[in-house]
Amino acid sequence: HCLSARAVCQREIDCDRGNGFSWKITLLRNYWKSKVKQEWLSGKYSNIPSQNSLPEKSMYPMDVDTWGEILEAELER
Repeated sequence: HCLSARAVCQREIDCDRGNGFSWKITLLRNYWKSKVKQEWLSGKYSNIPSQNSLPEKSMYPMDVDTWGEILEAELER
């Protein structure tokens, strides 16, 4: 699970590990973020007609750099 989360959230996980968080805490802090981020990056939410159409778990608190990655992926589609 740690490696699959790191594949999507490398910057976030490396930062947490650099700040001294254990792998367990790092995974708890980033697991759901990695799932949501991967869905956004894969284009799952590219053609949503309204916010009411978004699935319940489509949002997660993310920093500005993460949203920048998502927006760049959308622009490349």
